[in-house]
Amino acid sequence: MAGATSQRPSRLRDRVYRAPSVIHGTGCFARIPFAAGDLIGTYAGPAVRRDGTYVLWVLEAGAAPLGLSGRNLLRWLNHQDPGNARFDGFDLYALSDIAAGEEITFDYTGGEGG
Repeated sequence: MAGATSQRPSRLRDRVYRAPSVIHGTGCFARIPFAAGDLIGTYAGPAVRRDGTYVLWVLEAGAAPLGLSGRNLLRWLNHQDPGNARFDGFDLYALSDIAAGEEITFDYTGGEGG
C-alpha cells in the first residue's frame, strides 16, 4: 500500500500510544491523525516458531509462515471487524481516516471470517 504520509513523526511512540480500551483491556491509539492509506508503523519483535500472545503471523503464498512476537506498541492492537487498519506484511496501514485519540484496530482473521 502506498501511504500519503509526508512530514510525519517517524518514531512509533510519536505516532501511537497505549491506553485502556473499551474493546478489550489495553489498546493502541492514534497520537496523530492518519488518512486512509497512511503507514501507521511496523510490527516489530523477534521471530518465533510457535503461536503465543502478541504473535503476528504473515502468510505468503509459496513461503513458510513468518511470525513475530510483538515488542513495540503495535502489540496492543485489538480486533474489530471491520478494523480501521490493515497489515501488509508487518507494515500497518490505515484503511480509513483515523482521528487522534481513536483506537486503531484490525481484523485478526484478515477478512476471512471467524
